Amino acid sequence: MFIENQSKEKLSYYERLLKAVGSLSKLFSEAPEPYIAYRAAENLFCKAFEAENLSRSDASADASKDGVGFGIKTFLHKNGKSFEKIAEFNSDHSIFRSLAADEKIKKIAELRNERIDTTKRIFGLNDIIYHCVTRQVGKIIVYETPAPLINISAIKDLKVNGNTIQFSDPSAEYSFNVAKSTLYKRFVTPEQTLLEVPVRIIDDPFDQIEKLISEAGLIFAPIKVHPHVFLPLYSMRGGIKKVPEKSGLNQWNAGGRPRDPNEIYIPIPAWIHRKFPNFFPDRDVPFDLTLPDRKVLSAKVCQDNNKALMSNPNSALGQWLLRDVMNLGERNLLNYDKLQAIGLDTVVIYKIDSNTYDIDFTRIGSYEKFLTENGEKDNGESAEDQEEE
Repeated sequence: MFIENQSKEKLSYYERLLKAVGSLSKLFSEAPEPYIAYRAAENLFCKAFEAENLSRSDASADASKDGVGFGIKTFLHKNGKSFEKIAEFNSDHSIFRSLAADEKIKKIAELRNERIDTTKRIFGLNDIIYHCVTRQVGKIIVYETPAPLINISAIKDLKVNGNTIQFSDPSAEYSFNVAKSTLYKRFVTPEQTLLEVPVRIIDDPFDQIEKLISEAGLIFAPIKVHPHVFLPLYSMRGGIKKVPEKSGLNQWNAGGRPRDPNEIYIPIPAWIHRKFPNFFPDRDVPFDLTLPDRKVLSAKVCQDNNKALMSNPNSALGQWLLRDVMNLGERNLLNYDKLQAIGLDTVVIYKIDSNTYDIDFTRIGSYEKFLTENGEKDNGESAEDQEEE
């Protein structure tokens, strides 16, 4: 595993961070156990071990380091073998709701496995493990455990109890809540844990914070959030989500001239330019686009009405998105079912500066939420369905 191979200095620093944050538990909870919010657990891990924080992505890993992805879990220790949430499938409910219990679980397992594999491809990971931070009265316990794919052919012990379906495979026990479309895994604390951190909860953390501010004269600057826009990987023409067959991510399939099988573009809806006129550079002005695995492509906005985000060479974006991430064979059409299966149908573009942008994937529904927040309606312009000449 990862943490047992870290230096004493980093482990000691991690322990101090856990102890400090745990001591402030009464800022948030009156429970006797230390409280650490899941975002805090992710940030502490990344800070201590200089890991890449992936929490802004809707992926199956919260952090990465040296080709390993980490699902950072924090929960009450309880009896040391509790079920904890590992995935939600709300946007996929229509896919499995009418299936019998055994077929339903098979479909959930397929979706879960595809999400893990997709996360590995997006971030260039060799493996994903769970880093668990459990809390009990007086201390925090840290251990790590594999995050294996579900062995679909070896699913057994399937039991239906109301809205809950329990099952297992040779490596783990699972529970699926049908009503919540949520998958849980049983986490079992090993006899030999990696860290046990004693924590004393401060009775009045507000007083301590007030003293810290007044004594140090601290002034808190506002948190900086990079300007960003969400772009759909699909079209909504006719009120149905679909990936156009001859444009957008299937631009390679358009007529008019021979095309590279990796030729694609990400559609930029016209309202984005109206609402955020200075977000992207002018047409055909190159800029750096950093991928989730930190590789950098040369990109530009092009085509009529600046409707397309493309790379230079154009095939680089398609190689990454269609081959490396979606795992599609050449000249296989991308359809919306594929996007739904991996749980990602939108990208978010962050503007770091006038020449540097980041791209990341976001969960299903992100673009619609962005539309609503900006007082816009999707009129079908999110992707052009006409054949490009």
